[in-house]
Formats: sequence, C-alpha cells, structure tokens
Amino acid sequence: MTDRLLDFTDKVVLVTGGATGIGRATARAFARQGAKVVIGDVDPHAAETVALIERDGGSATFVRTDVTRSDEVENLVNTAAATYGGLDVAFNNAGVLPPTGALLDQTEQDWDRTIAVDLKGVFLSLKHEIAYMVDHGGGSIVNTASVAGLIADPGMAPYVAAKHGVVGLTRAAAIDYAESGIRVNAVAPGLVATGMTKGWLDDPIMAAEVLAGSRMGRAAQPEEIAGMVLYLASPLASFATGGVHTVDGGQTAH
Repeated sequence: MTDRLLDFTDKVVLVTGGATGIGRATARAFARQGAKVVIGDVDPHAAETVALIERDGGSATFVRTDVTRSDEVENLVNTAAATYGGLDVAFNNAGVLPPTGALLDQTEQDWDRTIAVDLKGVFLSLKHEIAYMVDHGGGSIVNTASVAGLIADPGMAPYVAAKHGVVGLTRAAAIDYAESGIRVNAVAPGLVATGMTKGWLDDPIMAAEVLAGSRMGRAAQPEEIAGMVLYLASPLASFATGGVHTVDGGQTAH
C-alpha cells in the first residue's frame, strides 16, 4: 500500500492563491496525483493554471475568490463540493508581500492589506473549510506560513506579524479539530523564486542579502514547496497535526 500513499485519485483539493508560484506548482502536483482541483484567487491567471492541468489530463476549475471576504470564501468551498462532490484537502496559500521598509516606513494601508490577505484570509478559509469537513468525515488542511512566521526578517514587520499569526492559527485549529478527523499543518518556506520575489532576485545587491540566509545558497523553486504540501496532505502524514514544517534551505537550522 505504501506506493499509493501519495495517490489523490478522486480526492477534491482546494487551493487558494493558485494563479502563480507555489500555488500553481502545488495545484499541478495534486492534479498529477489524480486530484480534482479547485482554485480560488483574485488573479485571472488562475485560468492558465486550470488550462495547464487540463492539458496534462487533469481536472480543475477556477472560482474567483477574494479571501478577505467571508461570503466569497464560503462560495469557494460550496462550489468545490457542488462541482466535485466533496472537499478532502485544502491548501490555504493566498498571500501578499508588503513593500520592504523599516516599521516606521510601513503605512497603515500596508499593514491592513497584509493582515487582511495573509492572516484574515487564512482564518476565513479555515473557518469555512473546517465547517464543511466537520460534517463530512474530516480532511487535511495545509496553510502557507513562512520562515517569517518563525523568525523576523528586517523590513517586513506586517508580513512577519501576519505569518506569526498563521503559525498560531494553525496550532489552534489543529488542537480544536483533531478529534473531528481534521489535520491542520503549516508549511514555512524560505526564499522561493516566484513572481512576488522576482524584484529581489533581479537586484544583485538585494539578491545577495536575501540569499545570505540559505545554507544552500539559492532560492527554492515552487515545486520544492509543493512536495512538502502533498506529503502533509497525504496519509504518509496521518499522525502529523499542528506542526510547522520548514522548507528553507537550512535558514532556520542555526
């Protein structure tokens, strides 16, 4: 049976922030393992993710969703269940980065937007996903935190606060719903080469600074984060809940 533990055939997987980057790579990875994937995002490029999955023979659908709005998240969960007959796995990945700057340089608008998407969005996603899973036999949820949820990166106070909050939410939800058959974990990536970090990596001075924390001396590719997400969502991680799992090239190991 161990050769089928990463088999998501006929499972329904919800991915927020699936238009690009980690979300796209993970949505495609789930689909390659047989899952039916529902993507929630405000970015219309999510339709391209659906097209890539369908090109590879998979099944996916896109529901435009602002994760800061409870009604839209509820609709996303209900649409997943109505379209494919259930909800087995959720990957709460939608997020934004604030402009880089010391705390005094961060605006109230930077703070509000980052907390709304990166923290409130995870709370609302958990709320509606768990409500469904409690009534339908359980499931597995993975939240995207960050190494910034474990340590403080300079110039990113709103993001650090939001991701520390995601770590706390993950642990609290895991404790509250373990007896309902729902596992809740978080993945904590280090620097990943995505559209959001392209500006950093394209600037030689900034790239040297942000890569200094990686003992491997490079940024991760989105697919390298997807592997951890699939593991946590699978029966291979059946006794794992409430954990924060780093994928950071050794950044937090010292």
